[in-house]
Amino acid sequence: MRRGYGQWVFGGVLVLATAAPVGAAHYVGSARCAECHAPEADAWRGSHHDLAMAEATPETVLGDFDDAEFSAHGVTSRFYRGEGGYFVRTDGPDGELHDYRIRYTFGWYPLQQYLVEFPRGHLQSLGIAWDSRSPEQGGQRWFHLYPDTDMNHRDPRHWTQRDQTWNYQCAECHSTDVRKHYDVDTDSYRTSWSEIDVACEACHGPGSAHVAWAGEGQEPRADPAKGLVVTLGDRDAGVWAIDARTGKPRRSEPRTNQTQMAVCARCHARRGQIWADYEYGKPLGNSHRLALLEDHLYYPDGQIKDEVYVYGSFLQSRMFRAGVTCSDCHEPHSLALRAEGNALCGRCHLPARYDTADHHHHEAGSDGAACTSCHMPQRRYMVIDERADHSLRIPRPDLSERLGTPNACTNCHAEQTTAWAAAAVADWYPDSTHRGPHFGEVLRASTAGAADVAERLADLAADPAQPGIARATALDRLRRYAAPRHLTTVQRLLADEDPLIRAAAVRFLELTEVRTRVDMGWPLLEDADRAVRLDAALVLAPLLRQQLPDRYRDQLRRAVEEYAQAQYATAERPESHLNLGVIA
Repeated sequence: MRRGYGQWVFGGVLVLATAAPVGAAHYVGSARCAECHAPEADAWRGSHHDLAMAEATPETVLGDFDDAEFSAHGVTSRFYRGEGGYFVRTDGPDGELHDYRIRYTFGWYPLQQYLVEFPRGHLQSLGIAWDSRSPEQGGQRWFHLYPDTDMNHRDPRHWTQRDQTWNYQCAECHSTDVRKHYDVDTDSYRTSWSEIDVACEACHGPGSAHVAWAGEGQEPRADPAKGLVVTLGDRDAGVWAIDARTGKPRRSEPRTNQTQMAVCARCHARRGQIWADYEYGKPLGNSHRLALLEDHLYYPDGQIKDEVYVYGSFLQSRMFRAGVTCSDCHEPHSLALRAEGNALCGRCHLPARYDTADHHHHEAGSDGAACTSCHMPQRRYMVIDERADHSLRIPRPDLSERLGTPNACTNCHAEQTTAWAAAAVADWYPDSTHRGPHFGEVLRASTAGAADVAERLADLAADPAQPGIARATALDRLRRYAAPRHLTTVQRLLADEDPLIRAAAVRFLELTEVRTRVDMGWPLLEDADRAVRLDAALVLAPLLRQQLPDRYRDQLRRAVEEYAQAQYATAERPESHLNLGVIA
């Protein structure tokens, strides 16, 4: 019996299926998907995925183009309608005013951006955006995305510069089956997509094999997701229930598959592309390199700082380790939350225990009583876009005192000190087990260059109870303080189950002499994770200058060729050419 997209009930058991690699399947389009999956298509229409990008038309343009003017950075821009569509008169790459046609809208809420087509296929994202919130929220106005920056047309963040080129910076995550088709000789693009927005196959993969299978009239028992990567759930027998002993949610068995997380992370992560051809169902490291807890991106304790797009934060959470996935909270087609307010958390965390004044110590119905106020505090990005910290952490004002990091308490009670907040929390929870050591103390010490930091970093990297992203960050920072005694830890971490840690361990070997690199690093040339293999290739590449047996030379040459091919995935970037020079 079919129950929903990718959902089949066999003997009363709900099965959420994933499929084998898609292979040479091609994209069929959301209209074809909707013929069989109408409820899912109806939920998707009008979602932020559906509205991620569109041609500029009266139905899609939200901004005021009735001869509206806006001034920023000494430039007054005018937005108007003309023959053929929507236009802006603003400063171009030479600093002079020019008229540009708006080709596409980009996003919908709380802001909408606009794309202008430049010569050689470059689409540039305008630095002035439309605030699509209501007037009561301060919206319905033009604003600049870098209001506090003194910039001109030479600034790398200026809308005409390479850092604002849609083809590289934005395209992969706002459209379906994007192919950049970049020509390095002419610095030109012939970028294409199968659908302009984030449609069905952006998450489920190309659907032709599935359509062919469905046309054969197969029994669903054969393989209900034939030819697709279905991300509504990961195939295992785990179910959520309340543990009678602790009163907390618990999965009946550990999650064994992370397909859904990898698909979502492709776009909802601070990462860099390392492979041109995305393969559905593969781990994130097959095509992208995740950013670690770097100082300019995260606070020392892992709270969001710069725009990091959720995934790196969620990896730090206890919920991730327990087996929670994106669709436990978010309906994946409409993108709506599964429930509103505290009712969302109450689906797993008993309201009688947690949605009470005894737990949150605030007036019922107030902002302070909201689960997200304490456990998912928000920061603003792109001036007006509030995004929640998905590390789902317990507030630690005591940690803020030591590290100078934000905390949820003084985010709201701005007139108070962190000492006041720490004392209040200690009074509420005098026996709390959540005020012990934190990895943030070690990462902060590494930034400050504390005397004992080397051993603390090594201990953090080796601690399996800590989040993998924090352990990998510690191992990367240990390179600044490396000593021969650390090689024992590094050797063990080269076999860690987390690819972030294996990659950091391989990078550490760059500090060692040739024999150690070979002995410890050679097996990583065949690692299952491409990001790890690329780091191993870079570390071992100098051996191509040595006398090697043919089979080892051929293996290393293949690895170096894969590294070079990875650089061509982002050939429009100067750093990729620098990397090619280094490997040469």
